[in-house]
Order: sequence, then structure tokens, then C-alpha cells
Amino acid sequence: MFVVTLKFSGNKSRAPDLMERHNAWIKRGFDEGIFLLTGGIQPAAGGAVFAHNTTRADLEARVQEDPFVMEDVVTADILEITPGRTDDRLAFLRT
Repeated sequence: MFVVTLKFSGNKSRAPDLMERHNAWIKRGFDEGIFLLTGGIQPAAGGAVFAHNTTRADLEARVQEDPFVMEDVVTADILEITPGRTDDRLAFLRT
């Protein structure tokens, strides 16, 4: 499982121009079964993605395809987590 943080850079003002393409990138991640959750980092600091069912290398490549990353609107950081103990509702993450 992975947590990707997308923290705004100095080019944050370009975000509205790229939002449609960024949202399409998010949709593709959900459609392909990789993204579990996306949301904003508060207060207005960027976003985060919970991902699974992928390798780190593939996720790194996917993150580089995000228009926000490509256009330096955000900087991305990937945190890899090996789930140990989970609530039963998240048991699928232990595989």
C-alpha cells in the first residue's frame, strides 16, 4: 500500500488550468483499481492518494504522468506501507 502526497509548489497558481487533466488522471487511477482514496491536505496544502494493487516502480511512473507533477504544480512523495494489523474492513490490503 502507498500514500502519495502531492504538495503545492510555487506554481500553485497554474492548478486551475490543469484541473481537468488532473481529474482525468485521478479517474484513470480509480478505473484501473489502483487508487483507493484521494483528498485534499488541509489547509489547502495539496492532495493525497492512497494506492494499492501496484508496484512502487509502476506507481512512480503513474505519478509522473499527473499533469500537476509534470507542470511542477505539486511535488510528489511516495510513502510505502506494509500493512501488518488492519481492521477487518481493510483485510484486502494485507495481501
